[in-house]
Amino acid sequence: MATINGSDVKKLVVACDAGMGSSVMLASTLRKQLKNNGVTVEHTPVNSIPADADLVVCHSGLAARARASAPGKPIVPFQVFLGDPAVTKVVKAIQTGEDINA
Repeated sequence: MATINGSDVKKLVVACDAGMGSSVMLASTLRKQLKNNGVTVEHTPVNSIPADADLVVCHSGLAARARASAPGKPIVPFQVFLGDPAVTKVVKAIQTGEDINA
């Protein structure tokens, strides 16, 4: 498990698998929520997480693959694509500068 302070997150990656586009909607929502915080939000395949990602969010079913693809990076798994408490907590931590344990 890794910890990062929300104020240190400059690049957040929404990692996905080939699916229905739910993660694209999540990335778009996060972009809007974090636009005033100087955070870049990218959407990438779970096996291609960029090395410069500060924080990765992905569906809980992909968390093990995300950890393998981006060892040492904080990974926040979630259950639901829109309105998941884990994602809400990440947004709040970035906006207020709180620690994110992932």
